[in-house]
This record gives sequence, C-alpha cells and structure tokens, in this order.
Amino acid sequence: MKPAVPSHQPLAERLRPRQLSEVIGQQHVLGPGMPLRLAFESGRPHSCILWGPPGVGKTTIARLMADAFDAQFISISAVLGGVKDIRDAVERAEAARGGLHAGPQGSLIQEPQRTIVFVDEVHRFNKSQQDAFLPHVESGLFTFIGATTENPSFEVNSALLSRAAVYVLQPLSTDELKQIVALAQSEQALPAIENEAIERLVAYADGDARRLLNTLETLAMAAAQDKLTEITDAWLLKVLGERMRRYDKGGEQFYDTISALHKSVRGSDPDAALYWLVRMLDGGADPRYMARRLVRMAAEDVGLADPRALRLALDASEVYERLGSPEGELALAECVVYLAVAPKSNAVYKAYNAARAFVKQDSTRPVPMHLRNAPTKLMKQLDYGKGYRYAHDEEGGFAAGERYLPDGMAEPGFYQPVERGLEIKIAQKLRDLRARNAAAPTPDPDNL
Repeated sequence: MKPAVPSHQPLAERLRPRQLSEVIGQQHVLGPGMPLRLAFESGRPHSCILWGPPGVGKTTIARLMADAFDAQFISISAVLGGVKDIRDAVERAEAARGGLHAGPQGSLIQEPQRTIVFVDEVHRFNKSQQDAFLPHVESGLFTFIGATTENPSFEVNSALLSRAAVYVLQPLSTDELKQIVALAQSEQALPAIENEAIERLVAYADGDARRLLNTLETLAMAAAQDKLTEITDAWLLKVLGERMRRYDKGGEQFYDTISALHKSVRGSDPDAALYWLVRMLDGGADPRYMARRLVRMAAEDVGLADPRALRLALDASEVYERLGSPEGELALAECVVYLAVAPKSNAVYKAYNAARAFVKQDSTRPVPMHLRNAPTKLMKQLDYGKGYRYAHDEEGGFAAGERYLPDGMAEPGFYQPVERGLEIKIAQKLRDLRARNAAAPTPDPDNL
C-alpha cells in the first residue's frame, strides 16, 4: 500500500513510485535479471552514475535504493550546493555509521545505518568538488549516486567515474507515458481525455514524465475552472497555447519541416536551410534534436567531400550544450549555413548501405590466415598471421598486391568517391593505388 502523500504536493511528487514495482520505464536496467534490479536484490548498494534526460526517474531510483537498503538518504544539488554541503553529508554519514541518526518525529536512534549521498546534476560540480567524494566512497562511508543529463565520460572526473557504475536511462516511450496519464487521472481530479489529446500530450512531454505530470496538473486546474467533462484536443491547444500547436512533434507537419530542412541543405540553399531551421526552433523543436539532425546531414550529405563539416556539426552541438538558448542557437545556424554551402557527397553513405546489404545476404566468410592475429605460440604454429606484409615497411607505406578481403570474394567496389571537394583527391589516390595493385606480381601461395 502506497503511503499517503499530502495533497498539496505537486502531482509529480504524489505519483513518485514508493517501491521498485511501481516504476514505469527503464526496464533495460530495472527489469528481472537486469543490473540495477540485481543490485536492489543483492542487498549491497554500490556507487553509480545515473545518466539520462530530464524526467526519466533518476531521483526516484536513488530514493528507492535508499529505502531498499534502509539507508539514510542525503540529497545535494550541484547547482545550489558546494563543499559545505559535502562536509555536512560526511558528518551525517559518520554519525549514522556510528549508530546515531534521526528517527521518526526527530527522535535519535542508536543503531548503525548506511548512507546514500545523492548528487543531482553532478556534472555541475567542478573537479575539486567531485574529488571531495573520493576518500569517502573508497572508505565505504557512504554510497555515492550521481545524476546527470550530460555524458559522464566528459563531465565526471575519471577517478570518481572509475569507482561508480554508469547506468544509462532512456526517455519514456509513448506507451509508458500513457500509463502515467492513466495514473494521473486516478490521482488528480481530471475529466476524461480524448485519444487525440492524449497523443498530443505524450508527444509534448517528449519522454519526460515530470513535464507530462506538470502539464496535467495545469490542465486539471483549467478544466475545473471551465467545468469540463472531457478534455478535447481543441481545448488542449487553446489552453496550452500556440507553442504546442506549432510544435506538432510526431505529426506530419513536424516531419515535413525537418525533411524540408534536410533537402535544403542537400540542395546547397543556405537561405532556405536557415528558414526551415528557424521555423522549427520557433515552433518549439528541441535544439538538441536539431543538433543531432545536423550531425546526420554532415555525415550523410557532405561526407568526405568536406570532412570538416562533421566536426563543425559536433562543435555546434557542444556549443549549444554549453550556452543553451537562445545564444547557442547561433552555432546551429552557423552550422546549417556551412553544411548548405559545402561540397556534397553521399559516397560514404551509399558505400555503407551497400556493405550492410552485402553482409546481410552473404555467408560468414573466414578471416584470411595472413590477416589473423597471432598472440600465442600455438597460433603462430597454425600459420596465423603468416605472410602478412606490414604496410609501413613497404614503399610509400602501401603493400601493393596485398589483399584484405576474405578469400574468394570479388572486389565489391562499395566506395565510389565523387568528383567534388576533397573526394577529387581521394578518387585520384584510389586510382593510383589500384594501378599499383594491378601491376604487382601475383603472390605465390607456397612462399607465404
């Protein structure tokens, strides 16, 4: 039975799961036999980093872990906190380990207790602040759980990262968000919601349960004021405003617009590309989504005709992450213009798809003996690696006549560079290398 939660608390807090079975989503780590579920069942907490977008359950999982292990739960916000908060957490953990900790109604309990220190937005702490946790994590004074929306490989110190398991949490699916809508209807005084309105709400939430619940709470108050018996899609648009109407995520207009942007970049029209970018941003599209699309365009449509495009797209994405809106959107605009005016090539894109199609229908060909690694004496005796020619020791750094495909496989010709940008030079180099291969003597298998 879920404990009663004061009705004045936000809906998101009232619906926060009180036990593991109530968690919606994240079954790839919380399902039977999955790593976090095993950690709960083992009875032995371990330090970890929970990495995922907002509203996917990072704080909930940390609280549930504290409940499961009957541990003192100390929460620190890296946005608002500092070294003083870390010192306070250490003192409280030492007191709990020594057997003195707070019980019900402020009473003191003389019984050793574990401590879990939860740091929200841990990537906001600087190196010295993160380092302050290390000795206490190593000594076992407390279990450290960090939550972050940023890649911990870049934002969390390697020393702390090496002492914590990393669990990647995913945005909630459409079906999972619909389950939350149903729960909210049972908890909050909400009228019936027509299917079209539910679909729009779920799309608007974009995998974020907290955003969905906050929106539903707003709708509950507005519906009560209007004395509605049903929330319709039309009323929903009226209440939530133009922003939701124009950002029809998952709808035809959204995909039509991103298609127009992609085709404008491919067609080398910087003005049209800028127009469609701004249309999407103005309509409420997530700039992070737009940044991901630009990286895709750089790889698919510019390719090796201008390899700098991919790096620029990644840089634009990073700039947005650092600056946010609206300043960071300028970097996306700069990237769009560059991609539009860059020379175009889809040669790598076509080559990759051709290789995938070939491998999918082909048999599993063995690796030729001369290409196999031979780290042991037995493998050398079996002729692993025999006859391999080290390219760096060959004239021009190229072993003319050497084959790197499986035996009996014809040259597939997957990659065909275009005569644009850098690929002009790449095409010429490949022609030269192929000519050297053709002129090289055929190797004698007996001499390998």
